[in-house]
Amino acid sequence: MPIVLVKPIILNAAELPEWAHDELNALFCVIDLPKDPAAVSAFLREHGTKVRGIALRKTIIDAAFLDALPSLEIISSYSAGLDNVDVDAVKARGIRIENTSHILAEDVADAAIGLALALTRDIVNADRFVRDGRWPKEKHYPLGRSISNMRVGIVGLGTIGSAIGRRLHAFGSHIAYFGPSPKTVDMPYYGDVTELALNSDMLILTCPLTPATQHIVDASVLDALGPDGFLVNIARGPVVDEAALIDALAANKIAGAALDVFENEPKVPDALIGDRRVVLTPHLGPGTHDTRRRMAENVVDTLAKHLGVVGPREHTASMGKVA
Repeated sequence: MPIVLVKPIILNAAELPEWAHDELNALFCVIDLPKDPAAVSAFLREHGTKVRGIALRKTIIDAAFLDALPSLEIISSYSAGLDNVDVDAVKARGIRIENTSHILAEDVADAAIGLALALTRDIVNADRFVRDGRWPKEKHYPLGRSISNMRVGIVGLGTIGSAIGRRLHAFGSHIAYFGPSPKTVDMPYYGDVTELALNSDMLILTCPLTPATQHIVDASVLDALGPDGFLVNIARGPVVDEAALIDALAANKIAGAALDVFENEPKVPDALIGDRRVVLTPHLGPGTHDTRRRMAENVVDTLAKHLGVVGPREHTASMGKVA
């Protein structure tokens, strides 16, 4: 009798490139989470007991969701942040969780430095100055600030924060950091964000969004940063109290901000859009073809390896070794 191999069942709760969905369908029995929230509970009651893995992106995974998936072994997320996941509930059930922060760190760090330069050298407005024909009629454009020798505080020295730190070190910046605890690194540590802001010319936010970090940058932190200070956020929008930021800009309490993320994105307050001291980008930190492909590959490969399936890149690697 021929041996019939039963594919592991996974739940697809992610919008991935078409080729990645094709790979998942080739390796697994894929069931797609309904897009209508009202249909999710009934769907999970019918199918949840057989699900061993999840391909995740933005779907909220809480304890009740996990209760419907008693056979779940692994969550593979197409993201750096896990603010949509009850991580404690996942760990309590012994479920493995993987994200892609190690893959997108370098591109996000590049974006952070790009935003810092655009902010301190006023590149966006300078571009408009040339396009509007004001140069050479107006010969002298206002001088910017140099990030070389600037005191830069990094809020969250994880994979992304560390990658930013390496780049700032090459610029000659003086770097300090805040986090839940000190790390074995050669830079000053601050256990209080306000104190870090008080001793920084720029804050770059890279921390995850958790109950402890929501609005971690509030009016008091912005006051400490001061009228010559800059804010760069490539973390999550709600780590900044957006209303406090708008008030600080209106009162000239900080020099400017560069924001890739927002509290209620994609909605951006008109006060930020209309302020020439603010650089705005549409959450493009990891937005390169190279990184997005590697992120999708990681979702597939992590599920395949954990669930005992030979994935496409593992197969290719083994063929190369034989050759």
